[in-house]
Amino acid sequence: MRYVFWFWFVPMGFLWSWFFLSYHDISLGMGFFSRQTHDLVFAIYGHILNLEKDVIVQLLVKACIVDTFLIMGIVAFRRRKAIQAWWQGRRARRAAPVPVEEKAADQVVAPAE
Repeated sequence: MRYVFWFWFVPMGFLWSWFFLSYHDISLGMGFFSRQTHDLVFAIYGHILNLEKDVIVQLLVKACIVDTFLIMGIVAFRRRKAIQAWWQGRRARRAAPVPVEEKAADQVVAPAE
């Protein structure tokens, strides 16, 4: 799980932190987070791919969503036995009848005045 953290979550965090800080021109005193750098980066990508810079942003969002589902699917597949045991335990608790004593203890009767 720590590899997922370091190789997926941290780069995604850096990417989206940079994107939103530079998009809203919160430069923090560094040119890297300025709106000019943001526009320049997406203009370069747009020029290389021969696409509009707004299309690049949409493709970036879609790629991150697909990547997230792919990574989480791989993690779920690798931990499928633990997930299956958790799911069966959850279903067993839900289907198990509640003893009569616990039902009576849960029902609180207001005192009559």
